[in-house]
Amino acid sequence: MSTKPSAPILFYGFGLSGHAHRVELLLRMMDLPFTAIEVDLRHGAHKTPEFLAMHPFGQVPVIDDQGTIVWDSAAIMVYLAEKFGDGSLLPVDLVGRSEVQRWLSIAAGSLANGPMSARVSVVFKRPCDMAQAHTIAGNLFGVMDRYLNEREYLAAQRLTIADLALYAYTAHAPEGGIDLAPYPNLSRWLSRVEAAPGFVPMARSKAGLWAEGLSGSPS
Repeated sequence: MSTKPSAPILFYGFGLSGHAHRVELLLRMMDLPFTAIEVDLRHGAHKTPEFLAMHPFGQVPVIDDQGTIVWDSAAIMVYLAEKFGDGSLLPVDLVGRSEVQRWLSIAAGSLANGPMSARVSVVFKRPCDMAQAHTIAGNLFGVMDRYLNEREYLAAQRLTIADLALYAYTAHAPEGGIDLAPYPNLSRWLSRVEAAPGFVPMARSKAGLWAEGLSGSPS
């Protein structure tokens, strides 16, 4: 049985962060009360002594659950789903939990080194080996597209935090110049996540393929 916090969770994020977006999705899909606090990354708000006291690496997202500080998006999602969930978004059975965990690892690996790196380079003007990032993204999306040919979701045959962890940087891959049109199963999976109750989109940047007026996907 799911529970609710007795006071709103403080959620420190940034509107263009896919890591923060995955936590916001979970908060909304679990219908948990929260207060969103925008951290002005462009002006260094994440490097102040006050913020570093919460997150020593100075990154978003961070949550404060009545004095319990949790940082790192995967850790936050596990914490929220474990403490307040009913087992649907984070399976309690060993097989389902392991399926979720492997995709969380992929989110921190291939997703971060491929689609996320390409997007960050274009949107935030940071140096990146774009050819390598596109190669990693192509390999990842190819595997995911084949995997989703026979499945609707990434783990446990239902929507879980695994899908939320992979969603934003996949959906926004066109911002990094990566076309999603060659991956129809992946695109249908994105649509299923977007149709889930509580879904909210991440802010779009006019960058990459979207700056060129292209959708970057079949939709």
